[in-house]
Amino acid sequence: MVSKLHRTENLTSVSEFFLMGLSDDPELQPFLFGLFLSMYLGIMLGNLLIILAVSSNSHLHTPMYFFLSNLSLADIGFISTTIPKMIVDIQTHSRVISYEGCLTQMCIFIIFVCMDDMVLTVMAYDRFVAICHPLHYLVIMNPYLCRFFILVSFFISLLDSQLHNLLVLQVTCFKDLEMSNFYCDPSQLLDLACSNTFTNNVVRYFAVAIFGFLPFSAIIFSYYKILSSILRLPSSGGRYRAFSTCGSHLAIVCLFYGTGLCVYLSSAVSLSPRKDAVASVVYTVVTPMLNPFIYSLRNSDIKRAMRRFLSKAI
Repeated sequence: MVSKLHRTENLTSVSEFFLMGLSDDPELQPFLFGLFLSMYLGIMLGNLLIILAVSSNSHLHTPMYFFLSNLSLADIGFISTTIPKMIVDIQTHSRVISYEGCLTQMCIFIIFVCMDDMVLTVMAYDRFVAICHPLHYLVIMNPYLCRFFILVSFFISLLDSQLHNLLVLQVTCFKDLEMSNFYCDPSQLLDLACSNTFTNNVVRYFAVAIFGFLPFSAIIFSYYKILSSILRLPSSGGRYRAFSTCGSHLAIVCLFYGTGLCVYLSSAVSLSPRKDAVASVVYTVVTPMLNPFIYSLRNSDIKRAMRRFLSKAI
């Protein structure tokens, strides 16, 4: 076990960081290994089934399911950035990650987190058009616009990633080499900087406002318009059918932003590094694990498509 480091290191001499992980208890390591390996395989299987079911069923070639497939793809990239490294670290009893590996993991992690955020925003707009402008839905949400939305979402995510990457590359020294997490958390990595903290904080808050608050505001505005349209419907059955099409997406939005807020508050308030790591598990593992269940359990079209795909495969 690497002893705790509290010293300043020049950037030129920093070749690796140390990830504290979830626990140092040797007896707990086999349990953590089995738990996270099974969760990773379950997440991969659930999201892959959604992608294959949507792509193999022509009835699901609609904007809503196109965006759902991209959300599942982003979730696969999301968990594949962090969980395999943690599983390997548990198995090899190593907490070391190279400087280059840390930057790479951080950049890819931000891309997929931001991609999740952008796709959820686009899905809210899709539901807004479907409910508030149903007669023009197929004209507005045409395949070219859907692909354009995904392409723009990717480039925005890439921009956010490179912005954080530039911030880290500007750091000339680190006051510590240990991170109280199981992956290279961008906020923790920047907190280790011993210089230019004011500039880093300004840019970070600006990035949160642009890439986090604005998409969330767009989702809130979309659902405000959706709710206004639903309340104007004459029958309760029509209101229920209209809102049921938004239920799964709304549940995932609440889960994504709710767990993200919990991680932020935990890191800001909690004095225990282990509690920060546990909060990160909820955000990085539990959220993408529940997404396929939320959509498959609440959506009869997805369940039928999955059964049809599995029957053909068997």
